[in-house]
Amino acid sequence: MRRTRIAGAVLLAGTVTGLAAGPAQAQEYRYWSFWDGKGGSWAYATEGPATQRPADGAVEGFRFTVGADSAGAGKPRPAADFDAICRDTPAKDGRKRIGIVLDFGTAADAPGGERPPKARTDCAQVPEDSSAGEALAAVARPLRYDTNALLCAIAGYPKAGCAEAVNGSKGGSKDGAKRSASSAAPSGGAAEDRADGGGGSGDGGPSAGLLGGGAAVVALGAAAVWQARRRRG
Repeated sequence: MRRTRIAGAVLLAGTVTGLAAGPAQAQEYRYWSFWDGKGGSWAYATEGPATQRPADGAVEGFRFTVGADSAGAGKPRPAADFDAICRDTPAKDGRKRIGIVLDFGTAADAPGGERPPKARTDCAQVPEDSSAGEALAAVARPLRYDTNALLCAIAGYPKAGCAEAVNGSKGGSKDGAKRSASSAAPSGGAAEDRADGGGGSGDGGPSAGLLGGGAAVVALGAAAVWQARRRRG
């Protein structure tokens, strides 16, 4: 009888742990992601465009997407081809040329009532010390930011909203989307970049649910042992 009660308590503890530690579906957000063109392909940027200062011949990409972090973000679909983008823009002393790729995303990713414009490329010719954000501003105005310098719209798209949550996903943290939707505020402008551009979400630590489940195992297991000892006495 005692063994049955102990086994029942341990089984219940395992059930509580399984429920508490179950993976949560990450919250997704609709935002502009930032990419580096490297060797003709795209890599998620490791810093925001306001702090990144690309060299002459670089290609920077911006893609409007829906995702929880860099792993789920859609890459720009046009190629990261500097020669094709800037072939009609001759070099000038004291200035550099940066290829800019703008991918406004798909109709499925668009906010309600809006249609994404066609993807386009531009060659920004800017001073040598310019950031990627300043190169973007040179060819894709109007830009729109929120009060935290988060990039909300490029070339007027979308008309409203800024890294808003997409219905149908749960959990997660908006901080993850903010790090992914790196600010592109030009240095010296009204707002500086406050996002790290890393693209991760959350702090990587154990969830409260998992800790709660572990505590349940300890508590129920201890109760079972205490009951067994008491009955022996």
